[in-house]
Amino acid sequence: MPEKRTKKNLKSTKHLAKKAAKRPATASKKKAVRATRPAKKAATSKVQKAEAKATTTVSVYDLKGKAVDTMALDPLFQGNDVNTGVVYQAVLMYQAGEREGTACTKERGAVRGGGKKPWKQKGSGQARHGSRRSPIWRGGGVTFGPEPRDYSYSIPAQLRKKAVVEVMKDKVSKGKLYIVNQLELEAPKTRLVADIMDHFKLERPLVLVDKRTQNLTLAARNIQNVSVKTADEVNALDVVSHRECLATKSAFAGLTKRLKS
Repeated sequence: MPEKRTKKNLKSTKHLAKKAAKRPATASKKKAVRATRPAKKAATSKVQKAEAKATTTVSVYDLKGKAVDTMALDPLFQGNDVNTGVVYQAVLMYQAGEREGTACTKERGAVRGGGKKPWKQKGSGQARHGSRRSPIWRGGGVTFGPEPRDYSYSIPAQLRKKAVVEVMKDKVSKGKLYIVNQLELEAPKTRLVADIMDHFKLERPLVLVDKRTQNLTLAARNIQNVSVKTADEVNALDVVSHRECLATKSAFAGLTKRLKS
């Protein structure tokens, strides 16, 4: 018995010695990882600062897609963090307002007929029934069916403005906002709007102007997924529904003034 115990003790001491030999290596690895952490944080902070500097100004283009000037971006639209919760509330409200709410069914009281009792109350062996227009009969009424209703509701005005700010901030951070000096067409021709889209490589743009002109409205209405809105009426759903935003310099300034009021 004593010999067996000594062998076990020898095995345990060897095992502990192996563990002790491994510990310094793991400790050195942890120190090496900790030493590299500050460098990573410094690198990420530099990248964030560079991105913040890049979004303080926006290029101004001509109608051929050439950058001719720069414009200072209001702090309202700076930053990459978009409050998606506010955008969701606004979009849900606008979509609910677009619902027609014309679905209609008839309850048993509105269905024609059913005045006569199908058969007498007792003696026929059938179940008791008082009307052929009961919901359990074929051709009867509908229980708890839909009726015409208004789905629209409203959220606070400041929340609606905040939603526009957030979606425009998203367009700026993704590089999908294009500012032009002016957007005046010589004639109401679709080809002119199509050329502008080709220069900027636009797929589904929202055109933002101060006032609608007849030439621009007639030229853009024949192109699918192109909308023309003014700075006073644009909302979060309009911006979300389009991939890019092409705005005139004066219209973007008017939108900024409206959102800050």
